[in-house]
Amino acid sequence: MRAVTLHEFGGPEVLKTVETDAPGPGPGQVAVDVAYTGVNFADLKARAEGYRVPGLPFVPGLEVAGRVRAVGAGVAGFEVGQEVAALTAGGAYAEVAVADAATVFPVPAGVGLRTAATLPTVLPTAHALLHEVGRLRAGETVLVQGAAGGVGTVVGQLAKAAGATAYGVVSSAAKAEYARRYGYDEVFVDSGSGFAAPARAATGGRGVDLALDPVGGDAFRAGLDALATFGRLVSYGNASSAEPWRAGQAELFPGARSVAAFSILTLAKEDPRALRAIAERAFRLVADGTVTLPVTAEFPLEEAARAHELMGTRTTTGKLLLRVA
Repeated sequence: MRAVTLHEFGGPEVLKTVETDAPGPGPGQVAVDVAYTGVNFADLKARAEGYRVPGLPFVPGLEVAGRVRAVGAGVAGFEVGQEVAALTAGGAYAEVAVADAATVFPVPAGVGLRTAATLPTVLPTAHALLHEVGRLRAGETVLVQGAAGGVGTVVGQLAKAAGATAYGVVSSAAKAEYARRYGYDEVFVDSGSGFAAPARAATGGRGVDLALDPVGGDAFRAGLDALATFGRLVSYGNASSAEPWRAGQAELFPGARSVAAFSILTLAKEDPRALRAIAERAFRLVADGTVTLPVTAEFPLEEAARAHELMGTRTTTGKLLLRVA
């Protein structure tokens, strides 16, 4: 089979397409003939920094959509040829990928494989950030960094469906125009001066009830500064590669603020049943039309480096895919 592999860390050029043996499922696993693979910022960090890479050579990629190829011992509920979407622990940039059965999901009725490839990471993450971790209530306000990205696109729509007011933060006017089409009431372009002050101004000086931070570093601090009394911040990434954030009494006592964190990959490892429940709730919102996640760029598998180059420019919106079969 064809697979995109890393033999060293570095720029997009280290991604090489090779011929290798197709993996088979172990006990409790499902092998999938891949039709589409999602491209995520975590893939770029894996390629450049070794993020969550257990060793080399390594096949990157965290999510696929395709058809069941084979099931391992002890797996029930899946049939060969069934259309599924799956969250993997790497290995998705390939014609065949293997995932634990607990993180393999039947494709909802009426949803094609191309759309299904956008679901495994983004939809459960967005739902968990707002509801399971962020505990958003109707009438509250939420501030979302990266509002034009995959998670941001979905969060804006979910917040609107929940009866909340959504404010987005983006890096350009073009991204702001895009984000406004997906549920955001107001979008701030952060040109380096921060976004806490505009967020407070938009809320009459009160601040926001919930802030979502995938960036870390100075952006994490700005998110804290934007919170209202009893406000919550949820960290779900460190795109800035800054030192891990710390928040103690000095930062949290004023305003009775709180900080939480979410990682879909950690949840998949530690409590896959909880992830499955979140994913099923989130996927229903795609099936009934509440949420859409547009694919804004698609590349053949052997051009994975081009996809990484494009995402690395930080100009992308929505979801990027690799077309495998």
